[in-house]
Amino acid sequence: MMTAMRSPTTPRSDVSSPRQKFDSEMLKGYMKKLLPATLQSSLWPSTKDRDQVKLWIKEIGERVKERMLEIQPSGFKYIVVTQINENRGQGGRADLACHWEDGDTVAQEVYVTDTLICICIALAIRTT
Repeated sequence: MMTAMRSPTTPRSDVSSPRQKFDSEMLKGYMKKLLPATLQSSLWPSTKDRDQVKLWIKEIGERVKERMLEIQPSGFKYIVVTQINENRGQGGRADLACHWEDGDTVAQEVYVTDTLICICIALAIRTT
């Protein structure tokens, strides 16, 4: 019989950290507006126009990163992962496993149309 392997739990203090936290709710609101504004009239391109998907991914990633720098210009490292796939009615599943410090945070947004699926994940990792 196989048992599930789990990492040991790390006890956390009830005292809040003096470390500054990134405002992920503000970023989530921005991402919720950005993805439809960028992609709402877009269709999955034909094979010869697939470079358009690269441009959408780059634009979304850069704009999210710029917004993160506006919200908190220092004290964090930022990672933005954007993925756009053709929507063919398929299912999907994803997971993210991280070891967080008190000030670290993640924001994610998913936008779906009849022809494409966009997933944007933004991580703010405290550096000081």
